[in-house]
Amino acid sequence: MAGHSQFKNIMHRKGRQDAVRSKMFSKLAREIVVAAKAGLPDPTMNARLRLAIANAKAQSMPKDNIERAIKKASGADAENYDEVRYEGYGPGGVAVIVEALTDNRNRTASNVRSYFTKSGGALGESGSVAFMFDRVGEIVYGAKAGDGDKVMEAAIEAGADDVVSDETGHTIITAFETLGEVSAALDASLGEAESVKIVWKPQTGTPVDEEKAESVMKLIANLDDDDDVQNVYANFEVDDAVMAKLSAA
Repeated sequence: MAGHSQFKNIMHRKGRQDAVRSKMFSKLAREIVVAAKAGLPDPTMNARLRLAIANAKAQSMPKDNIERAIKKASGADAENYDEVRYEGYGPGGVAVIVEALTDNRNRTASNVRSYFTKSGGALGESGSVAFMFDRVGEIVYGAKAGDGDKVMEAAIEAGADDVVSDETGHTIITAFETLGEVSAALDASLGEAESVKIVWKPQTGTPVDEEKAESVMKLIANLDDDDDVQNVYANFEVDDAVMAKLSAA
């Protein structure tokens, strides 16, 4: 079992509380602000902004919030966020990549380092674990999009590289360069995706036992809970029975 993707599904299902939703909206808004400032504030002319808005809509972010974030980006008082990537090793030698958008690099670096240290891991230098991951496109559909065969057929037709389906839905992997066209083709055949993102996909997994898996999951949860952290990727693998036990906790 690819532990990280399964854990993300569990966190997503458990994260329906208002506080979690509010935090998620603020992170989505931050990405919209950065995307709008990086190019034109018009999503038809700005691919990154178009993706950011699509992902915000997929998480039921109110239209007013989305429009407010776009307007904020063009205002004189808009915060300037730096895109920062941190790399390190978590419990059990698990490789972890953390992407952040921050207006204070010192604060974010200090926080991220403390999460790693408390988990028994260690923050590394830039490039220390990225070579173990591939930068790819990830398109996620819920189970309602269809069964595995239907989604697989649509993905092949669209030019995707791989599909992983389970009871919660479907994750379609594409080359980084073809994400836009594959996403557009799938939108025509399957409807609107739940999310369309550029992600770090592990080349190989690092197996961990129950104790280490629990520690890794706590590290990821702590990182995800930080306001500055946008995305966390890890290459841990865990037995299905262990994941089921930990997710029931």
